[in-house]
Amino acid sequence: MFAFDNTFSRCPDRFFARVGPTPVADPALIKLNTGLARQLGLNPDMLSGAAGVSVLSGNDVPDGAAPIAMAYAGHQFGHFNPALGDGRAIVLGEIIDHDGLRRDIQLKGSGPTPFSRRGDGRAAVGPVLREYIISEAMAALGIPTTRALAAVLTGEPVYRERVEPGAVLTRVANGLVRVGTFEFFAARRDTDAIRCLADYVIARHYPDATETDTPYRALLEAVINAQAQLIARWMGVGFIHGVMNTDNMSVAGETIDYGPCAFMDTFDPSTVYSSIDYAGRYAYGNQPRIAQWNLARFAQSLLPVLADDEEVAIGIAQDAINAFPDLYQAAWHEILRAKLGLFEARDGDDALADGLLKMMHDDRLDFTNTFCQLCDMAQSDEDTAGGLEAARSVEFNAWLSQWRTRLGEEPATPDDRALAMRHANPAYIPRNHRVEEVISAAVSEGDFAPFERLLAVLSRPFEDQPENAIFADPPKPDEVVKATFCGT
Repeated sequence: MFAFDNTFSRCPDRFFARVGPTPVADPALIKLNTGLARQLGLNPDMLSGAAGVSVLSGNDVPDGAAPIAMAYAGHQFGHFNPALGDGRAIVLGEIIDHDGLRRDIQLKGSGPTPFSRRGDGRAAVGPVLREYIISEAMAALGIPTTRALAAVLTGEPVYRERVEPGAVLTRVANGLVRVGTFEFFAARRDTDAIRCLADYVIARHYPDATETDTPYRALLEAVINAQAQLIARWMGVGFIHGVMNTDNMSVAGETIDYGPCAFMDTFDPSTVYSSIDYAGRYAYGNQPRIAQWNLARFAQSLLPVLADDEEVAIGIAQDAINAFPDLYQAAWHEILRAKLGLFEARDGDDALADGLLKMMHDDRLDFTNTFCQLCDMAQSDEDTAGGLEAARSVEFNAWLSQWRTRLGEEPATPDDRALAMRHANPAYIPRNHRVEEVISAAVSEGDFAPFERLLAVLSRPFEDQPENAIFADPPKPDEVVKATFCGT
């Protein structure tokens, strides 16, 4: 069923705990991602059958698997916890997909591990569906992310704020090593483990670093660049991770650990949804700054292998971290230019984009729909903007005039420009009120049809879908979701 080729489980034993999933009472398949299954070289028919569901629920460990729970530490809301680890997730093993990429296959909600800290190691169906929906939406948006292969009901209740049906998510990742994994060994002054882990990450994710004279410095710089690109992409679609702890930052440059995550409706950099982010540490507009803070913890963990002399190592780390703001700003403004239909970077473009964001904030415009409406305006010389009309101000009209003048300096035709903008501006995102409707139907009524429909819409985020136009609508006042929850 799975052609496992496990490398991380051959690392030193202190990198993980060998533990298998705990069987469940009555597994039933909610959803199998058949397209992803085929990409992984797996047989969808076999996976959706009784034997496959037994594996996806944790009731059966397939041949060749090497189930482990990974060790890591982490800064959580700025406070260091030296011992976290996979408390409700077990990596079955690694497979090579059709593109030659090594992918981890992990069960979330598969029972307790030595890292569970008195938790039950289980997951409720609500958080499982949220991660399935949003991770697959992110993939369709072209943003590096872990993927959802399957969701399975366990036939057992899970006790949180309320009793919910239990579920297991099968997650697929390019890699599951986190900044917190390095912190785990740095806190123990285990330089041999740091070097071993760095060598592993280089070999798996950044092999070009081996061609340099300073591979660990090259690793640090590569991870910093990958995160700058990733955070800029988050910002470009209004995504708010919600728990940007260092144990939730993958050194592979993927979005990982979808908990109280959400997509912003009305544009406001201070937007926070996570019910546990009381001070707004991980607000939308803070994400670049927090990413740099997290990366500084990564650099700090690497100090023993960056140079023999501590002062030299600190200098190398500081130079690398100081490069993040420029890397991020370059990536962010490149995304904004694409969203505005600007093919050639010119002086004044950054100010033009920043001016739009300021007016979107002042006029309380919907982030996603404003850019979609600009796509329509870019295709026509008529000064109309659909839903923007009600929000027009003198300042906004002045901005539109500047934008049209700037578009006139581009060589692209209006049709080509509009087409490119539509590839940069999704019409459909997982709006919070729609996600909550899906979860409510599943939990309260056992109805997964809304889940299936939302997934189908979000699989084509850049396409015109007249029959699904309601999924592009912002929430009505009584539909606004003000808080999201981690679900652990």
